[in-house]
Amino acid sequence: MSDIRFDGKVAIITGAGGGLGRSHALALAARGAKVVINDLGGARDGSGGSLGPAETVVKEITEAGGEAIADGANVTNDAEVQGMVKATLDKWGRVDILVNNAGILRDKTFHKMEFKDYRAVIDVHLIGTALCTHSVWNVMRDQGYGRIICTSSPSGLHGIFGQANYGAAKAGMIGFMNALHLEGAKYNIRINLLSPSAKTRMTEDLGFPPELLDMLTPEAITAACLFLVSEDAPSRQIISCAGGGYAAGFIVETGGVFLPPAKQTPEAIRDNWDQIADRSDVHFYENSSGPMQNFMGKAQAAGGGE
Repeated sequence: MSDIRFDGKVAIITGAGGGLGRSHALALAARGAKVVINDLGGARDGSGGSLGPAETVVKEITEAGGEAIADGANVTNDAEVQGMVKATLDKWGRVDILVNNAGILRDKTFHKMEFKDYRAVIDVHLIGTALCTHSVWNVMRDQGYGRIICTSSPSGLHGIFGQANYGAAKAGMIGFMNALHLEGAKYNIRINLLSPSAKTRMTEDLGFPPELLDMLTPEAITAACLFLVSEDAPSRQIISCAGGGYAAGFIVETGGVFLPPAKQTPEAIRDNWDQIADRSDVHFYENSSGPMQNFMGKAQAAGGGE
């Protein structure tokens, strides 16, 4: 099969001044894409700002023969994001790829967390992803093509101690992706989700052994990212990836049970819990009507709920 290329495609990558975003940007440019390097240039907690990191990545790309421009928009600021998209359209006339990668960390156990730190992380990760996506959505609809990445995390899929803000933001991206997969299908807009673990400034002090951290390269994550924004990409997929390992993630439900009206009590649910929670029979649903159809089928099989 031929190599995956992005010749003629225009990509916006947020948080591309370092870490995963930089890796994605360099790889997309190397494979022919014109790239917008967005980065606020702030600290890990979101404070401060400088265009320097974005400009450094632009220089790397242009010196290698690629095309790129720097942008310092704050992904939580509507006007700045709209300005970034306008600058992209003015420069290249289209937006084919959006990689939502910008993020901050403000980790604390929930009882010690100030709510401003909860809100700040939600704003950057979840609202920022939605705002950037909304700003390119009609462009992609009108041109009949779009590829979008949401960058989630194992913290969102599975949970982690001390990241109630981060985990909630990352989990929220799943519902966001599921809805836009359905809305974008007829316009050839495909949206997918990365759940990466990599050695970046976001993870460098999490206590991993050095030999393990050295395996967790950003480039390993970028391979999955580029697949998910390619022309033949799937849609509504979660790729969990770390250190060269790749797996597909899914939200599933057990087959469950049907309880007739007389047994729709907390006691009956307790008494049937082992069967309700039996993971030997799980189902993936294409949309939100799936669980209802499953339960109504069980009700009919039981004689209409008598």
